[in-house]
Amino acid sequence: MKIGITFTESRWDNYPKWIQGNDATIEIVALHWDKHGLTEIWDAVANCDGIVLTGGVDIHPKFYENERLVFPNGDGEFNEARDEFEMHVFETALNLEVPVLAICRGLQLVNVALGGDLIQDLEEAGKKNHRRMNEADDEHAITVTENTLLREITGVASALVNGAHHQAIGRLSDELIVSALSPDGVVEAVEWKHKEEDPWMLAVQWHPERMKDQDSNPFSKNIREAFLKEINKKR
Repeated sequence: MKIGITFTESRWDNYPKWIQGNDATIEIVALHWDKHGLTEIWDAVANCDGIVLTGGVDIHPKFYENERLVFPNGDGEFNEARDEFEMHVFETALNLEVPVLAICRGLQLVNVALGGDLIQDLEEAGKKNHRRMNEADDEHAITVTENTLLREITGVASALVNGAHHQAIGRLSDELIVSALSPDGVVEAVEWKHKEEDPWMLAVQWHPERMKDQDSNPFSKNIREAFLKEINKKR
């Protein structure tokens, strides 16, 4: 099994470690904007059985038709090459019907790629702090929507999850539904509106790959298992 994980400069090593677990048969393919040209993406994704879109730097606002480049808790730095690269990876995965798991920035990228936009800073918008502080992730509650893929996977109606972000989904893509919310109304997970018509995809705002109890927490363990199970169904 080959899992393509998009490279990030933010704690990338956690993703392969989590996905592989104790399974030495899982091969990780690092998908990097500097190492794979846009013309190589089709072959790179076609070589993978599943794709993970990772967390990291804010998406450039031009990709969601916003001209504002300076906002609270943003460092003013963007990586347009990565944005464009990952949007092509996502589009290619959809065309090839390769299962996609999107995490944190990955969730935001999925929404933007499908025509949605972002809240540029949660605290500015009156939400609570969801950022990583003092080298520790934020922790907050979420409520999982009934009759969703996420509810089916976790079997749980509510939970505590970790957070490390200052942006979030604003206008939701017409192709998606919200499958989890925090108490302050921040979108914590999304999935396809018409799941029976689209390839498997789950996007979460938290970081399952670095939960402290990832070996037992259904919002880490069950998500990983569901992703790998879906991949095995298609192999």
